[in-house]
Amino acid sequence: MNPAPIPAARPRERLAVPVLAFGGILMAVMQTVVVPLLPDLPRLTGASPAAVSWMVTATLLAGAVLTPVLGRAGDMYGKRRVLLIALALMTVGSVLCAVTSDIRVLIAARALQGAAAAVVPLSISILRDELPPHRTGSAVALMSSTVGVGAGLGLPLAALIVQYADWHVMFWATSALGALGLGLAWWAVRESPLRSPGRFDALGTLGLASGLVCLLLGVSQGGQWGWSSPAVVGLFAGAVVILCLWAWQQLRTERPLVDLRLAVGRRVGLPHVAALLTGFAFYANSLVTAQLVQAPAATGYGLGLSIVATGLCMLPSGLIMLLFSPVSARISTARGPRVTLAIGGVVLALGYAVRIADSTDLWVILVGAAVVSTGTTLAYSALPTLILRAVPADATASANGVNVLMRTIGQAVSSAAVAAVLVHHSTWVGGAEVPTLHGYQLAFAMAGTVALVAAAVALAVPSDGSGGRSVTGAPARTAMPKGA
Repeated sequence: MNPAPIPAARPRERLAVPVLAFGGILMAVMQTVVVPLLPDLPRLTGASPAAVSWMVTATLLAGAVLTPVLGRAGDMYGKRRVLLIALALMTVGSVLCAVTSDIRVLIAARALQGAAAAVVPLSISILRDELPPHRTGSAVALMSSTVGVGAGLGLPLAALIVQYADWHVMFWATSALGALGLGLAWWAVRESPLRSPGRFDALGTLGLASGLVCLLLGVSQGGQWGWSSPAVVGLFAGAVVILCLWAWQQLRTERPLVDLRLAVGRRVGLPHVAALLTGFAFYANSLVTAQLVQAPAATGYGLGLSIVATGLCMLPSGLIMLLFSPVSARISTARGPRVTLAIGGVVLALGYAVRIADSTDLWVILVGAAVVSTGTTLAYSALPTLILRAVPADATASANGVNVLMRTIGQAVSSAAVAAVLVHHSTWVGGAEVPTLHGYQLAFAMAGTVALVAAAVALAVPSDGSGGRSVTGAPARTAMPKGA
């Protein structure tokens, strides 16, 4: 059956799209603001560099685990309700970071902030439920672009605060922004009447969480612990065993956390693969650009820029993602999201070709990064539209949660792969070990190749002509209005 008719929106509900987009920007800001702090945190907290690195790892692990879990909870208990919970956890985590210098509390607080990773898939599902069809495409594209916008804003904001104020001020600022986002979402976003009935799959949640923690912990710590170390090998072996058992359990559960039969089909499975590849390709740009422009001028290629200047270099890329989201929506409307995704992969690869051609002049670096951001915008905006066209209305939040999870895994693998390449191709300059220009170029080539593979995967996704539906047209299997 078709979703319930959409009532006329109250005036404040017309602000739902910008409010949800603000929440998505906040999510990305929370993930990036700690980056400029990392070199100084051992001194500021009295902790070891290895312990400080967990402020990034904890957010990654928590976000990866909570994104599909909160997505499924949103389908079952209300997307607005779960969205508010995610924003509240994010804000509480920021407040805890602002009031302590204890590394143990900071790591726990950063794990709480990882809940914000579910904001984007939940918001996309709310937009699908609440907006008329002619507005859904552009709104979903805008929501997808907030990931890059927030990252572009978060780095310079954090760098400015860290340079000119106490580092706790940064977290007080993000706490205020988080509270504002939570209040606006409570005020402007209404609850969708669609529900997916049934009992929450607690066993499936435990299995997925355990498997993902083993997998991502091994990926994120492999370079530090050693890829052949017993700990890392054990983590990867544990991930394989646990996830295989989890898949077996999911296939035999009436109401699984993740509908694997739906997820492995070409219409859903291939967009998930493309999300993983695109996440890999996109993240290499952020990782390498910051390191390259801060490298000492004595290397022959580095620009020796400050943290603040580096953050400002990332700002144009974020703004480009905001500006190009309507373009992505128009291409998807005219040609279909699979074409948009393929074009995005090709543009990503072209951006990395520019980076390989010249990575010594600042203006060329900025142009190359901007082209990569344009391709990322096209790809990220198309992915949720592909998912929305392929899944029932009662599974949109959980399906989009899995898609975001695949992007997160891609980013984690990208981080490990880029680090391995740069460590292998390094030299000593001024008493410090730094990557060579050839190492950076190899990282660009690797990311560009992955982007082209993502484009090929996109073209293999069945077109709408083979049974596709409109963004709002996928029927719900058992969705029912709240209170039915």
